[in-house]
Order: sequence, then structure tokens, then C-alpha cells
Amino acid sequence: MPVPDQPHYHGHRQRLRQKFLQAGAEALADYELLELLLFQAQPRGDMKPLAKDLLRRFGSLPGVLAATPAELAGVEGMGEASVVALKIVHAAGLRAAQRELLDRPIFSSWDKVLDYCHASMAREKVEQFRLLFLDSRNALIADEVQQTGTVNHTPVYPREVVRRALELRASALIMVHNHPSGDPTPSKDDIAMTREVKDAADKLGIVLHDHIVVGRKGHASFKALGLI
Repeated sequence: MPVPDQPHYHGHRQRLRQKFLQAGAEALADYELLELLLFQAQPRGDMKPLAKDLLRRFGSLPGVLAATPAELAGVEGMGEASVVALKIVHAAGLRAAQRELLDRPIFSSWDKVLDYCHASMAREKVEQFRLLFLDSRNALIADEVQQTGTVNHTPVYPREVVRRALELRASALIMVHNHPSGDPTPSKDDIAMTREVKDAADKLGIVLHDHIVVGRKGHASFKALGLI
């Protein structure tokens, strides 16, 4: 029991660390994982209220980690060190997921591809257009964000898509973009743009395998929908 002049959370940090080490992350609630991260940035104080406030603000643990630095800094109690601690975890997770996909046949780990695209794009506030470039074995050789647009539009230039594929000596590609609205249903503009890119790629022997639209509510595959 803490002595009267000690705060109510005395010993909590050590107990939470031991719980993580002994029982694993599965034994911890999302707010407890956030507490552990915040401990690294703030050596003193009770992090539980801040962790729970972050979850309320951004809806979930992935939502907290995907929030922009400016959004995180706008939460009372979040200093620069705390913002950096959370964004490092987000960046490291995406980097690790990307490395898992590089130089491997992409269709043998399709679920990982979808998870990576969702984690990297689904919670973006504006549209991004991403290209996954594949070699003749359909192994991923490059993953690039080509364009960033507005909340409901990203300009895509078929010639630029094909030019970059030729520069990388890619044999095939997969297009990915996000819908900030959360609904991944392809729009008429999405369908028209995809057909233009496919026509340009076909002329040079480059295969467009799929166009994936991601949103917070899931994803849509042009190939699965019969649109490609």
C-alpha cells in the first residue's frame, strides 16, 4: 500500500511493465499499451487519463497511432516527446510490414498486402494514390505514393504511372488509393481512371493486376468486382 504522501498511482508503472513482460501484450487493454508508450516520453505522472482521452478522441488504438502530429499535439497533456513516441511506433509498424512484403511473391501474402495498405492509408485525411510495382515473379520491388490530393480527389496521370513502371523495370503493378470518407466503394471517376491506366499499361506489356480502394470500413478490389 502506498504511504499517504505518495500519489495514488505509486508503483503502477512497474506493475504494468511486469504485466506486459510476463503475460504479453494480449493481456493488456489498449489504454494500458498507450500508457506504456507514454511512460517512455513522460517519466512522471499518471498516464491513464491521457491514454483514455486519446482513445476517446481518435476512436481506437490504430486511430491514435495514425493521427497526425498536429492532431496529437492538440490533446492536452501531449508534449513533443509524447507525440514523437507514438509516431515512432506507427512508422516502425508500417516499415516492418513493408519489409515483410518486399522481394516476395505478392499474391502468396495477399492478406498482408491488404493489411499494410489499410494501416498506411485508411485513416488519411486526404486521398493518396499509391503504386505497388512488381517484377516478372510478381514480387514487390517498390511501393510509392505517387500523388496526394484532396478529401475526395487525387489527380492521376496514366503516362506518369507507366513511365515510373518502365524506370523501375516493373512487369506489373497494383494501384491503391484511399477514400477518406471511409466508404471504399469505387466512384465513376475511379473506374474511368483505372481503365485509362490499364490501356496505357497494356500497350507497353505492363500488367495492371488490381486497383484496391481502402477506407475505414474495409476495402474494394476492382478485380474482385469485375471492373478490371
